[in-house]
Amino acid sequence: MNKQALPSDFLTAFKNNIWLLGTAFWLFGITDRTIASFSDSYLSAIDLTQLFTASFFFVSWLYLKPEK
Repeated sequence: MNKQALPSDFLTAFKNNIWLLGTAFWLFGITDRTIASFSDSYLSAIDLTQLFTASFFFVSWLYLKPEK
């Protein structure tokens, strides 16, 4: 007897995979901004603003984790 995957199972897996992909992209973006900010040995107000904004959106993204 084969158990068929329900559409809700597919949607749940899809949501989780999108969330994981987004998490990886946010981590890459924050790492990129951090390296770019510290590469010239000078941290400006714009660099700090970009880092704090990216970090805020990343934490917000973490709270959007889909339920199982």
